Amino acid sequence: QVQLVESGGGLVQAGGSLRLSCTASGRTFNTYAMGWFRQAPGKEREFVAACNLSGIIRYYTDSVKGRFTISRDNAKNTVYLQMNSLKPEDTAVYYCAAKPGPAQPMSVGTYGIDYWGKGILVTVSS
Repeated sequence: QVQLVESGGGLVQAGGSLRLSCTASGRTFNTYAMGWFRQAPGKEREFVAACNLSGIIRYYTDSVKGRFTISRDNAKNTVYLQMNSLKPEDTAVYYCAAKPGPAQPMSVGTYGIDYWGKGILVTVSS
């Protein structure tokens, strides 16, 4: 069993930055690809970013490319999402996800994800 706990959300003005963290319990963190998803009010949950076991291979949805960076520290059982140049349309609840095997499938859906965090709210004001 893996528990994921997100932190670092909050309110920020447009153009600002936030860094989300997701810390996992257990000793198997480095056997999971990790990802971030988000869900805005009235919308479906959507993929944001994912990385493979080492963190070297990364995937992003087009709307965040060049602004967001996913990274992980396996020694700390933590995955990060650095969010720069934030826009009001980035406002959402952000969820951390853990998936065994390759990270790429997370970029097209939630199938195969074993664990989810409870989510953390990011609000970007205009």
